[in-house]
Amino acid sequence: MKQALTALVLLAALGTAFAQAQPPAAPGTTPAAAAPAATAAPAPAGGIRSQNIFEVKPEASADPNYANQTNGERMKVQPGNNAPMWRQVGQGVTGYSSLPKSEAPEAGNLIQPFVQYPGSRFTNAGEAWRQVRNDWIIPYGAALLFVVLLALAIFYFTRGPIRLHGQETGRKIERFTPFERATHWSNATAFVTLAISGIVMAFGKFFLMPWMGATLFGWIAYALKNVHNFVGPLFVVTTVFMVFTFIRDNLPRASDLKWLARFGGLFGGKEVPSHRFNAGEKLVFWGGVLFLGLFVIGSGLFLDKLLPGFVYTRGEMQVAHMIHGIATLLMMAMIMGHIYIGTLGMTGAYKAMRTGYVDETWAKEHHELWYDDIAAGKIPAQRTVAADASAPVAARAPQPAEGTSS
Repeated sequence: MKQALTALVLLAALGTAFAQAQPPAAPGTTPAAAAPAATAAPAPAGGIRSQNIFEVKPEASADPNYANQTNGERMKVQPGNNAPMWRQVGQGVTGYSSLPKSEAPEAGNLIQPFVQYPGSRFTNAGEAWRQVRNDWIIPYGAALLFVVLLALAIFYFTRGPIRLHGQETGRKIERFTPFERATHWSNATAFVTLAISGIVMAFGKFFLMPWMGATLFGWIAYALKNVHNFVGPLFVVTTVFMVFTFIRDNLPRASDLKWLARFGGLFGGKEVPSHRFNAGEKLVFWGGVLFLGLFVIGSGLFLDKLLPGFVYTRGEMQVAHMIHGIATLLMMAMIMGHIYIGTLGMTGAYKAMRTGYVDETWAKEHHELWYDDIAAGKIPAQRTVAADASAPVAARAPQPAEGTSS
C-alpha cells in the first residue's frame, strides 16, 4: 500500500512539471490545438549548421558600388576574390597544399605556369595546349586525312586497280601462314577500332553532333572513349607480334632503291621486281608500324597511365596528348594507302591475306624476285603442313605461266 502511494505521488509530480513546461495557449484555442504548434519548431541543436549558398543575402555583387570596390574593400566581402590573388593564380604561383610534393606536385597550382609549345603563344600551359590542338592538330590533321582519301579516290577512278597481265595457272603459292594472317588481322582490327573511335572523338563534334544532337553524340563519344582505352593495350600486344613476325622479310635490300626510284612502276610501265615485300610495304612497316607506332604506343600508354614511374602531371599529359595526336594522324595517313592497295588497289591482294595463297602469275608479276627464289628452291612454296590433301598447294615447284619466261 505504501509503494502504491509513492508511485501516485511521482506521477502527479511529473504531470505538474510537464504542464508548467508547456507554453500558454493562444486565446480562443484549446490546449490540444496548441500542442502541435509547440512541437513544430524544435530548438536548434548545437554544432555547425549547413546553409544553401544561393540563399545567402545580400550577395556581395548586390552592392551598388561593387564594381568600384578597392582590393581592400573586396577582401572584406569576398575574401580571396581580388586582383592580386587572381594575378598570382594566373601566373602559376604555387599555393599551400598538405598533399606530399612527390605524389601531387601540382596540388597547389590552379593554373599552370607560362610556356610556349610549338605553334602556340607564350601563355599558361593549359591555354598553350588548347591552341596547339585546336589551331594545328585538329584542322591540319583533318586536312591530311581528307587529302589522302581524295588522292586515293582520284587514283582509283582514273587508273583503276592493278590487274594481272597474264593468265592464272591455278598453281598456288602460300604467301601468308595462318599465324601470320591471325597476327595481321588482329592488329588490323585493333587499329581500325582505334582509328574510328579516335576520329569520332577528335572530329565528331564537327560532322556528327550537328545532325544527331549533343546528347546522343555525348553518349557515343563516351562509349568510344572507353572502347579506345581498352583496345589500346590489345593494339600494343598485336603490334609487337607484327614486328617480330614480319621483320625478317622487311629488312632493306639493294633492289629496294630501284623500286623507290621508279615508285614501283605505279604510274606506268612494268612493275619493278621485288622480294616478298616491296619497298613501299617496307616503308609502311618501318615508318608506320615501327617508328610512328613507337610514338603512338608510348604516348597512348602514358595517357592511359599504364607506364610505371611517372606522376602524370598536367604538363606531361598535354605533351603526350600532342605527340599522340600527331603520330596517330600520320600513321593513319600511311595505313590508308596500305589498306587501299590491299583491298581495292590490287587484284588478288585481299584474297592473299584472307586465304594465305596467291597464284603463280600473281607472285611473278608483283613480287618477281620472291617468285624466282621459290622457283629456285630457296624458299618453299608451301610453308604450312597441309591439313588434308584438298589444300590448294602445288605438289611440285612452281612453273612459269604460259607465255612467260622464268
